[in-house]
Amino acid sequence: MKQFLITGGAGFIGSALVRFLIEETDHRVVVIDKLSYAGNPASLADLMQNARFTFELVDICDRLALDAVFARDQPDCVMHLAAESHVDRSIDGPIAFVETNIVGTYHLLEAARGYWSGLESARQQTFIFHHISTDEVFGDLQDPNAFFTETTPYAPSSPYSATKASSDHLVRAWLRTYGLPVIVTNCSNNYGPRHFPEKLIPLTIINALAGKPLPVYGNGEQVRDWLYVEDHARALYRVVSSGKVGETYNIGGHNERRNIDVVYAICDLLEAMAPERKAPALAHYRDLITFVADRPGHDRRYAIDASKIARELGWTPAETFESGMQKTVRWFLDNPGWWQAILDGCYRGERLGLAT
Repeated sequence: MKQFLITGGAGFIGSALVRFLIEETDHRVVVIDKLSYAGNPASLADLMQNARFTFELVDICDRLALDAVFARDQPDCVMHLAAESHVDRSIDGPIAFVETNIVGTYHLLEAARGYWSGLESARQQTFIFHHISTDEVFGDLQDPNAFFTETTPYAPSSPYSATKASSDHLVRAWLRTYGLPVIVTNCSNNYGPRHFPEKLIPLTIINALAGKPLPVYGNGEQVRDWLYVEDHARALYRVVSSGKVGETYNIGGHNERRNIDVVYAICDLLEAMAPERKAPALAHYRDLITFVADRPGHDRRYAIDASKIARELGWTPAETFESGMQKTVRWFLDNPGWWQAILDGCYRGERLGLAT
C-alpha cells in the first residue's frame, strides 16, 4: 500500500484517476485541489467517506501549504494533474495559465524536492513525481501521415499549450539538475463521464438536449485523437507503477476523428438514446449544428503514436471511439443533476464537507 498525492484531483481526468485508485487498488489517496471553476467536488462526493481518501483544499501556488501537505501526508508518489486547460480561456486571459501551469508547477517541484531530499534512502529510491501533460505541446501536424512521438519537437500554438510546454521543461530540468525522479506523460484529447460542460463533447450533448445550437469552429475539419478518460487513468497507473524514471510516454486512444464527425456521432447516438428529448420543431439533432468563426491559431491535427507505452509497459486502450462515446452519452443522460449544477453555478458553493 502506497500513499498517492494527486494534484487537481477534483478535475475531469484527476477525479477519474482518483476513482480508479480507490476502486481498483489498495493504495491511499490524498487529493489537493483549489477548486477553481473546473474543479467539481461532486465528482468526488461518493469517495468522501472512504478511509483511504483524503481531500486537501490547497492551491499549488501556495508553497507553505504544499510543504505542510507533504510533511503531514508523506506521499510515495506525486501525480501532477492540476492545470488550467481550456484553450479559449487561455486566449482571453493567459495570466491564470502562467500562474498555475508554470509557477504552480515550480512550487510543487520545489516542495517535492525538499520532501524527497529528507527521505531515508530506501524511500528516496522508490519515490516518483509523475507529471501529466498534453499532446498540444507539440503544435499541429502538417503531414497527414505523421504522428507525435516522444521525441517530437515542441511547437505550442496557444497560451495554454505554451504554459504546459513550459511545465514539461521545468519537470525535466528538476531531474537533470537536482536528480528528482520524474516521469512525463503526454496524452491526447480525453472524453468521458464528468467532463466539464465547456468542452466540445459535453457541450454538444447538453446543448442538443436543450435544443440549443451546437457550435463547431470553422468547417469542423480539425482532427483530434480521442482517449476515453478511464483508459487514461489505467495508463497513468501503469506508467507510475512500471515506467522508468526520466522517460516520457505518449498516451493516445487510436481514435482520430474530425471535430464535425464527433458532433455527428453524438447527434446520432442521441437520436437512438433520447429521441423523446428533441425539441418539438426539430427533425434531427444534426439540424442544430452551427458553424462559427474559427479560434485564433487553431491547430489542424493532433495524432499520437502510442507504440512506446504499448511495447514497454503493455498498455493499450480498452475502449473504441464508438464504445467510449456510447458510455459517455449514456452517463450524461443518466446524471443530469451533476451537469445541471454546473450550468446553474451552484456547484461552486458546494464544498460537501471538504476540509478548508
